[in-house]
Amino acid sequence: MKISGFTFIRNAIKFDYPVVEAITSILPVCDEFVVAVGNSEDETEELILSIGSPKIKIIRTTWDDALREGGRVLAEETNKALKAVSKDSDWAFYIQGDEVMHEKYLPVVKAAMERWKDDERVEGLLFNYLHFYGSYDYVGDSRNWYRKEVRIIRNIPGMHSFRDAQGFRLKNKLLKVKQADACIYHYGWVKPPEVQQSKIESFNKLWHSDKWVETNIPQVDEFDYSQVDSLGKFSDTHPQVMMERIAKVNWKFSFDPTKKNFSFKSCLLHFTEKYTGWRVGEYKNYRKG
Repeated sequence: MKISGFTFIRNAIKFDYPVVEAITSILPVCDEFVVAVGNSEDETEELILSIGSPKIKIIRTTWDDALREGGRVLAEETNKALKAVSKDSDWAFYIQGDEVMHEKYLPVVKAAMERWKDDERVEGLLFNYLHFYGSYDYVGDSRNWYRKEVRIIRNIPGMHSFRDAQGFRLKNKLLKVKQADACIYHYGWVKPPEVQQSKIESFNKLWHSDKWVETNIPQVDEFDYSQVDSLGKFSDTHPQVMMERIAKVNWKFSFDPTKKNFSFKSCLLHFTEKYTGWRVGEYKNYRKG
């Protein structure tokens, strides 16, 4: 069984992406790792090279900054990386620049790929998600956070990234997937407040015009993490590759998990999910088999 990892990244240092941690977290189960490095304003390529692994293959890309339709440029960059994956790989393991896998899940994930490798009805593997917010001590637990996504796909013709690179399609059809008993840790909302604000302004330009961003995104120096509807306290361990980054945190954020900033409807839906496990109207970017 051959496994290729792949991702895309741009301005990793400027926007404080834990992309080194993301790559190294799944590198042990990959035979190669393709990184599409976009035209950056910092030393992103040097950062990737600093990992020092012979498995890593860098391709240089140029983002289409004029493309502002639903974040489609992100899917295009993902597809560039996917296209560079070795044709003889059985699986392609996708991870974004702010996603990390805990080392405890690697044996489970590899076993799942082995199990389904020869069953062509299985086109991908589905993962659970934890979304950290404000600091490494809290996770989002409201309906605003997606619970699952596909991150391992069969390396076959017709497979492509969908919309804003959140999921995949096979010839424009939903993937038939199996659940992997593993979790992706998403750290996209844990950055120094000033960096988070800058990242939000830049990121929204992948969807909207400059005028929309100026009108709808507060022009402030720091992001206000307190404006959140609901968080839960995280009491487990973080991936080992994240420990050095966590030790360097230089801002403080605290939140009372008993505090819920919900409308009546949101409150009803939140507690329905909490006590039944059913998320009413949940969007599913896949078909579980």
